[in-house]
Amino acid sequence: MMQTSQITTGWDAYRRALRPTDQAVFDRLFEYAQLHTDPSTVHKPLFVETPVLISMLLEQQKQIDDLEDRLDHLEDDLNDRG
Repeated sequence: MMQTSQITTGWDAYRRALRPTDQAVFDRLFEYAQLHTDPSTVHKPLFVETPVLISMLLEQQKQIDDLEDRLDHLEDDLNDRG
């Protein structure tokens, strides 16, 4: 797989056009992708960006799952008090 830094270089103009707060989110997405570079090396996609995007989605879903678990615990705690 292409290094994510090489892929992000292709997105430089897009990134510069984003608001600064969106640039930070964009950068964080590519950080997520770097967490999964090993599995991406065994997959030969049609588009080199595909493993990067899947890696981003994996990390986002993990965060969503964590937030849902935390919310469930908070709701349980509130229900136990009532």
